Amino acid sequence: MGKGEIKIERNTLNRRSKIIEILNKRNNISVSEISKDFDISEVSVRNDLSHLEKKGLLIRTRGGAISKQPTNFDLNLNQRLKHNYKQKQHIGKRAVDFIKNGSTVIMDSGSTVIEVARNIKGKKNIKLITNSLPIAEIVADNNEIEVIIAGGTLRPEMRSLVGMMSEKTIMNYHCDLAILGTDSIDSEMGIFTQLENEASLTQTMMKVSTKTIVVTDSSKFGKKSFIKIADISEIDILITDDSISAIDIQKLNKQGIDLEIV
Repeated sequence: MGKGEIKIERNTLNRRSKIIEILNKRNNISVSEISKDFDISEVSVRNDLSHLEKKGLLIRTRGGAISKQPTNFDLNLNQRLKHNYKQKQHIGKRAVDFIKNGSTVIMDSGSTVIEVARNIKGKKNIKLITNSLPIAEIVADNNEIEVIIAGGTLRPEMRSLVGMMSEKTIMNYHCDLAILGTDSIDSEMGIFTQLENEASLTQTMMKVSTKTIVVTDSSKFGKKSFIKIADISEIDILITDDSISAIDIQKLNKQGIDLEIV
């Protein structure tokens, strides 16, 4: 695939991601609106909507589409923090057990990852890299943690920083451990998110880390969001709650995943 083709593919992927983002905020959108906003033909818009409908991410209507809202992507950070809060607390406490004194850890902006940060007190000589403003604030007064913020473009609903600048910052470091959340997870296919820039940033975090831990409550299983972040095989440890189904446990064990259930 040539550079021009790669650019077109990335533009298409980014546009479709933005369409889903708009839908999850407004619940409906018209073909004419998309055509005007993205300066593309209505034929291209219909192709986009057909593609997204096949993936189960929206429902086509006459002249547009409405949101199917397959995940809790439409929730802001405060709403996400409240969702399955007890489970996230337990997961956060367990994840901290894998953080060794003197290690370098990178954390993304997921609501379950925030619970990890809340439980990190007591660890010594930690370097923490994050794109999450709430996580940076949580550990700001801990003298045993040196915080490095991966600056970039603010994503207001998650209080996180994303984009090329964030990725460039992260690429300067090597981390012992990446602790990551996910919008959705399929026990055979992998972990997913709704936004291209979130997927790219998470992939970068995984690349610079020796080991990857994914923390997620069981409600995220059995779903596939718009963009795949990584295969299941790329995860070293998966921590979830005891409501995970027996089928998902079986699938994960079959793939040799270190599964921690709390």
